[in-house]
Amino acid sequence: MKKNLLFLSILALSIACGGVKKTQKAVNTGNYFNAINTSLVNLSKNKDKKSNQPYIVLLEEAFKKNTKRELQRIDFLENDENPAHFEEIYKTYTALHQIQERIKPLLPLRLYDEGRNASFAFNDYQDAILDSKDDLSDYLYDNASELLLSARNKVDFRQAFDDFTYLNEINPGYEDTKLKMEEAYEKGLDYVRVDMINDTDQIIPARLEEELLNFDIYGLNDLWTRYHNNPQADIAYDYAMELALKEIIISPEQVSEKQIIKERQVKDGYKYAINSDGNVLKDSLGNKIKVDKFKTVKCNFYQFTQLKTAQVSGLVRFTDLRNKQQLSSYPLSSEFIFEHNYANYDGDKRALEDDLIPLLQLGAVPFPSNEQMVYDAGEDMKMRLKTILDRQQFNAR
Repeated sequence: MKKNLLFLSILALSIACGGVKKTQKAVNTGNYFNAINTSLVNLSKNKDKKSNQPYIVLLEEAFKKNTKRELQRIDFLENDENPAHFEEIYKTYTALHQIQERIKPLLPLRLYDEGRNASFAFNDYQDAILDSKDDLSDYLYDNASELLLSARNKVDFRQAFDDFTYLNEINPGYEDTKLKMEEAYEKGLDYVRVDMINDTDQIIPARLEEELLNFDIYGLNDLWTRYHNNPQADIAYDYAMELALKEIIISPEQVSEKQIIKERQVKDGYKYAINSDGNVLKDSLGNKIKVDKFKTVKCNFYQFTQLKTAQVSGLVRFTDLRNKQQLSSYPLSSEFIFEHNYANYDGDKRALEDDLIPLLQLGAVPFPSNEQMVYDAGEDMKMRLKTILDRQQFNAR
């Protein structure tokens, strides 16, 4: 037991030392943010723990060096007077502020060997953050607005949308950002006209057709594509999607029968044990000793299986409406199997295994209609169609 405790203590110490060494290496190589984060994570668990004392020293050093380097970087960017630097300046001020806010709840951080508290020269970045955010907001708004006006293709509209979206995140309510963001989004969309073609000799259930063409149910993670199964006259469609059902095969209704003969030894009362002289044996209390009697029972088990299948196959084809070129096509197929088992018997039911007994409680059921079979096959088809839609990529232009 003592050896185990010693081993665990050495292991914990080695892990702690390893963490400190990695943090020190991060400081030495200029990866100050990593060093600060690792130190804060350890100190937030227990800032007074003796083994965490090195993290206080490393946090103090990394914070000082990181602040100096980042402020020098900001000075360089501001002196360069390039508006493209506004985002980096804003993010750098914000990061410096956030680091300070993470350290403050832990203060004071006592260095026991040195008899002092760790020292952190905090700055007030609030005004700098607000000023840099204003500069960045003006820059983003002007750039995105100009791109919205001069856009030559949907890629430009999408870039303008991204810029307006970012602007709305950092500065909600700025000018008419939301209106322009909506405009850029609408103009950046790809519109796909959807046509469903029935090339089979069967009637497609109206409910299935409605669900196949209801793109809301697919949960598509595609920001820039809209599918319309009812084309609108005022929209210039970019692509066409053709969902063609080619074949529907429905099997005849089948009922098959299988007979199984079961035989089993079962208890059938008891008898008294006797010795070789024919006398009844007794136990130590004088009671007659009983012995189970067994007999062989037989049962004819008749299992019936109702079976009906439906197979639906088709093709999904995507076409670029500008040049009338086919982009891609995918086979689409699905199958639904209706199977129902029930049984009856004659003979002694005790011969049957337990897993066969429930079938005796069941009887024949009506077969589903052809329409229901096609609809049920379509349930799987919807999942396959979703996979195709997720896979299909349209090139913005």
